[in-house]
Amino acid sequence: MIVAITLIIIALVGIDQLTKIWAVSTLMNQEDIKIWENVFHFHYVKNEGAAWGILSGKQGFLIIITSIIIIGMLIYIRQLPKSKWGNWGRVAFVLIISGAIGNLIDRLFLGYVRDFIYFILINFPVFNVADMFVVVGVALLMIVLLFGDLEEKKANIEKENIEEEIN
Repeated sequence: MIVAITLIIIALVGIDQLTKIWAVSTLMNQEDIKIWENVFHFHYVKNEGAAWGILSGKQGFLIIITSIIIIGMLIYIRQLPKSKWGNWGRVAFVLIISGAIGNLIDRLFLGYVRDFIYFILINFPVFNVADMFVVVGVALLMIVLLFGDLEEKKANIEKENIEEEIN
């Protein structure tokens, strides 16, 4: 299981880094690519902070915090098969870890994060694929925490139904 998780994390980080390389080569010092005029654009930005540019210029702090979170999650993910979180909990952790590593790579080697996805309609801050991994992972983790492992619940219901039929 750990080998599969590691390979998936590597693949997701690779996807993030490839999209950022594309963004730099295509968008840097260029006009936006307007996918949907005034709604969705590709727009390159150097983000020297965290989400919404908070903690701008605090790269050392962001690197330390991100590294601690990644290490903690990598240690904890080994325990997940024994927990009640099941596969969806592991998926959530893999997404969060992958996104965190993708942005950590940028911070370590560039001193900023490369952002390029812009929902101009709502003037949402420009973000990247790693950010999407983190947001989807956190949302999934919240669902798992609120509702538990749905696969386990389904199996328990099926087990109870079989036991009722036997009795």
